[in-house]
Amino acid sequence: MRVDPCLDGGMVAEKFRLLGIDFFRGSLEDAITKAKEGGLCVAPSGPGLAGDLTNCTVYSNAITQADLVLPDSGLMCLWSRFFSREPIKRISGLAFLKAYLLGKDAPSARSSFWIMPDQEQEVANRKWLKDELGLSFQDDDFYVAPRYSRVGPLEDRELLAKIIERKPRTIFIQLGGGVQERLGFFLRNQVSFPVTILCTGAALAFLSGEQVKIPNWVDRIYMGWFLRCCSNPSVFVPRYLKAFRLIGVLAKNGHSLPKIGNLRT
Repeated sequence: MRVDPCLDGGMVAEKFRLLGIDFFRGSLEDAITKAKEGGLCVAPSGPGLAGDLTNCTVYSNAITQADLVLPDSGLMCLWSRFFSREPIKRISGLAFLKAYLLGKDAPSARSSFWIMPDQEQEVANRKWLKDELGLSFQDDDFYVAPRYSRVGPLEDRELLAKIIERKPRTIFIQLGGGVQERLGFFLRNQVSFPVTILCTGAALAFLSGEQVKIPNWVDRIYMGWFLRCCSNPSVFVPRYLKAFRLIGVLAKNGHSLPKIGNLRT
């Protein structure tokens, strides 16, 4: 376990290395404070750790070089309880985003920039942000992402130009796992001004109702995946079945970064 001096008031933030990744080990409040210092924040899912980490070099680089890695995978956290002397406490992307948006010093409309997977989710999420947080946006505060490739480096020069022009303080990437981390990695390495880049996937869609709502108590007991499977079995059942491969990846590699298998650079 790595222990790093961090933040205010002599607080110490711990990082726990698993699969070659330095996961944040601390409270939700401390994670938010750390994120606001700037850089790339990711919350890799079980399917991502089970598949993309072992098959995609760019994804592996994004996760291992991120500035803040939240332990979002419930399966990984459960595994650490049984097989690690120092288990990891889960911080879900949903809990993190909710606390980030509803806490003190929350980002304003013009200091934030939102990357959405499609027009429908932009409309729904934008409405929720206005109704619940009172944030009134302009059209250039949002960007509907094209359908990015799931293999190789991910670059979006049009998006980069918009961000450089806007210079937001916080970028929210609401795309699928395996894609958003590579996009966030590209953006962090290209911009020259201070910015926090948050990759929280479908978390905002859970809050807005665009995807199935996950109550706090369900999220706390690691069962959000079950509600997603019930809401859309054809999409999420195959995805989460693949996530169980993570048990074998953890058993084989432990604290070490897995070797890339079926290479998708």
